[in-house]
Amino acid sequence: MAKTSAGLLLFRQRGGELEVLLVHPGGPFWARKNDGAWSIPKGEVDPGEDLLHGARREFAEETGFRAEGPFIPLTPLRQPGGKVIHAWAVEGDAEPARLRSNVFSLEWPPKSGRRQEFPEADRAGLADQERG
Repeated sequence: MAKTSAGLLLFRQRGGELEVLLVHPGGPFWARKNDGAWSIPKGEVDPGEDLLHGARREFAEETGFRAEGPFIPLTPLRQPGGKVIHAWAVEGDAEPARLRSNVFSLEWPPKSGRRQEFPEADRAGLADQERG
C-alpha cells in the first residue's frame, strides 16, 4: 500500500507578488543539498486520519506556525516511488526566520551507536515567481 502524506502551501501577496513558504529538510542527508530539496511542509498521515487535519498538524510540527482557513484543495500528486501527496493552499503570513521545527532522532554517524537529534525542517524561505 502506497504511503500518504499531506501538507499546506502557505501563500501571501506582497508588493504585487505571490510568495509561497517552503522548507528545507533537516538532518545529515540534506545538509549539503539545496537544489530539489525545498518543498511544502508535509508529512505522513496515519491510515484513516483526516487528510486536512494531518496537513495542518504536519505544518505546525515542521514550522511552529498555525494556519487558519479557508483551505483550497489542490490536486493530489503521486511521486515516482508511489507516495501520494495531498495538499491545500492557504493564505497566511509567516516569517521564515521564526521557524520552529520539531526534531527527530537518528543514529549519526551510521553504526556509531550515538544518537543525535535533528530538526525536521532546518530552514524556511519564501519563493516568488522571480526568485523561484
